[in-house]
Amino acid sequence: MRKTVIFLIALISSAPATQASEIMDWLDEHAAGIVPMGDRSAPAPADAATLLTLENKQNEMYPLPSPDGRYLLAVTWQGKDALISRRFSENGDPANRVSFDVRALDSMRWMNNNKVYYLSDRAGGLGLWEKISDGEGMQRRIQRLDGILTQPVLLADGAIIVVRLKPVSRKAKTKTRRHTKHDDFNNWTFPGFGTEIIRYDGNGTAHVLSEGVNPSLSPDGKWIAFAMPTGRSMHLFRMRTDGSDLIQITDARSVDVQPSWSNDGKSILFTSNRAGIDLRHPNKSGWDIWSIGIDGRNLLQITFDKARDGAARMGSDGRIYFHSDRGISKALRAEHQIKSGSSHGYHIWTISRPSR
Repeated sequence: MRKTVIFLIALISSAPATQASEIMDWLDEHAAGIVPMGDRSAPAPADAATLLTLENKQNEMYPLPSPDGRYLLAVTWQGKDALISRRFSENGDPANRVSFDVRALDSMRWMNNNKVYYLSDRAGGLGLWEKISDGEGMQRRIQRLDGILTQPVLLADGAIIVVRLKPVSRKAKTKTRRHTKHDDFNNWTFPGFGTEIIRYDGNGTAHVLSEGVNPSLSPDGKWIAFAMPTGRSMHLFRMRTDGSDLIQITDARSVDVQPSWSNDGKSILFTSNRAGIDLRHPNKSGWDIWSIGIDGRNLLQITFDKARDGAARMGSDGRIYFHSDRGISKALRAEHQIKSGSSHGYHIWTISRPSR
């Protein structure tokens, strides 16, 4: 690299003015792929993803675009404090804090452009609640619930699909508490617990639909995509919201999780370690964003980075939002006006879905 730079400097110095100008133009066009000397912490990106959020000593994860595409919900950590923030999808700037409720961190979803719903233990027991997304005004309980629940999906008819955790054994749960460190990137395994997807009807009756985790509702409201463990692997499935017509979508020696639907309902985005798999040590695997047709065809890798990319969601404009712990270059820090402090950790990125 150093020899190349010296050669280019010599070439520019000795070239006529017109040729020197052309060389400088070429350098400008290719500068985006060159890591400046002394900035080796952030390698040149292997895809066209762009950084959306960056705040000093803060992490932003699990982006959820609003139906109209104007805002994003994001889980935001600053030190030991965690909250749900609403951000402008155009530039990632924070608009307001939505909730400090600890149960909302893994359960808040958009109800419509103005309201959100989430799980909460407030008022003496677990329930699904709603509130206005600007963080102000009253909150209303939609339905009482029971059990160890996470990742709810509210259906148009008032039914609720949610993941229920079942303790595998008391011994396993004790071991988990003592020896397992929580990984915020992983929201599909719960050491010491099994997971099942259940449906609560409007009258509170619960029906077990399937084993699985990470349920995602299709745009037409008729299907649920989810991940199910099979040995050391996890595969994507879909089923109707009543549990019928179970269909397996992926089948590989990999962990395929965190599914979400494309706007047209024809494909599913998901997180996978299939490009850098380590089944014995999944946390050491490489994680990227992938896409696949709902018929299991047209598999497409979307992100290509050694960092951990996950939790992809498509906005109304077709852009894909996801979180990643990619390295942050000095240029990006300057662009986001971060002059000092830490920028390590997870932030929200965005990328267009590439064509085949």
